[in-house]
Amino acid sequence: MSQIETYQVIVLGGGKGGKTLAIELGQNGVKTALIERSAEMIGGSCINVACIPTKTLIASARAAQAARRAGDFGIRTADVAVDWPAVRSRAEGVVSAMRAMNHKNFASAPALDFLLGTGRFVGPKVIEVRDSKGDVRQLTAENIFINTGTRPAQPSIPGLAEAGALNSESIQRLDELPEHLVVLGGSYVALEFAQMFRFFGSKVTVLERAPQLIKREDPDVAETLAKFLSEEGIDIRLDCGIERVEKDGQGVSVVFTSGGKPARVSGSHLLVALGRSPNTEDLNLAAAGVETDKRGFIKVNERLETTASGIWALGDVNGGPQFTHASLDDYRIVKANVFGEGKRTTVDRLVPFTLFTDPELARAGLTEKEARQKGLDVFVAKLPVAAIPRAKTMSETRGFIKVVIDVKTNQILGCAILSIEAGEMLGTVQTAMIAGLPFTALRDCVRSHPTMVEGFNYLPSNPN
Repeated sequence: MSQIETYQVIVLGGGKGGKTLAIELGQNGVKTALIERSAEMIGGSCINVACIPTKTLIASARAAQAARRAGDFGIRTADVAVDWPAVRSRAEGVVSAMRAMNHKNFASAPALDFLLGTGRFVGPKVIEVRDSKGDVRQLTAENIFINTGTRPAQPSIPGLAEAGALNSESIQRLDELPEHLVVLGGSYVALEFAQMFRFFGSKVTVLERAPQLIKREDPDVAETLAKFLSEEGIDIRLDCGIERVEKDGQGVSVVFTSGGKPARVSGSHLLVALGRSPNTEDLNLAAAGVETDKRGFIKVNERLETTASGIWALGDVNGGPQFTHASLDDYRIVKANVFGEGKRTTVDRLVPFTLFTDPELARAGLTEKEARQKGLDVFVAKLPVAAIPRAKTMSETRGFIKVVIDVKTNQILGCAILSIEAGEMLGTVQTAMIAGLPFTALRDCVRSHPTMVEGFNYLPSNPN
């Protein structure tokens, strides 16, 4: 074994938060090592297997659907044909370019050493790195940041492994479009893939174990989105208890109960979208004194410190919000606390999300259900998207805006937008919430006409 190499900082895993921290430190003369397990994962999950490739695929799916709707706009087109290999090639090109850009950023930071290999703790502040050739080196640093992310969960359903089920990563590598895709799950990942493949022309069935889709959302939001998906031809089954999965010729069958009655659905392919599991089991965290919860996520406090002094955890692996933008904010927190004024925490931060269905669903803050459960006196301002002039011009009138307001303070507690461009619209509300502006400031601001954000001007006042 060679001598232990000493760094000022080690970043284990190159997700959004970790790579951003490593590059900045490396550019500012802090001797830093960034360890990434695979050349195919340079830049993290987001650009390689998650946000970027999936949203690129969704863009192609929306183009196919827009072509089918061309007649609504007075445009004549031929029959729509989806060239799946070309769709895949486009997504792979976007990913490759971003991966190369990340690698260039790593190489351009003079004090940053980028190491390809599998890292694991062998002591409180010592990490062993094994590369693809089997060569091993040991590194140590006073400050270590873990950013190893998550992977698609593999639930213990009888017959699942034998049936060749797909996950959110492997489904992107299919050689041909599914004839009939069966989706286990009714949350964000499941619904994006379900609608995407429906737009590509596949028959799609969604099996959700809860009594509503996206179970954390208010019932009116979930039911309206479910209605839109059903109208597009997606077969949605709720309250499903999955019993087993069976190989069915060249396809697969799912045996389940729905409403207490036995049922079976057969398809050509099965997608399992039932959450994420942390990449921690191979890190030997016990050697460093880093504790995990029962699911394997690393325990952290509001400053993202683990149970071991000098070791922090960023991004999905710490069990926080499973979003790239949350990981980026984790970077801001550790940068401030370790290398700056030390005043940032995760307490009360406002983390938005966007579900990239068509129409999109975007939300920040409390749902109406959560606000009422807290005993808050709330007023709900709700507006159908059909009332927005811009939506009419685009023939995109499905959905609504829903703002939850504290009656006593007139503060915005939360907002859900089910609409075209919802993710972009939400930023306006989030900024108002962070600034502490009253609901009336959001509603009465002078906005460009005709735009989607102009819809906030039409929100109703509190009738009381």
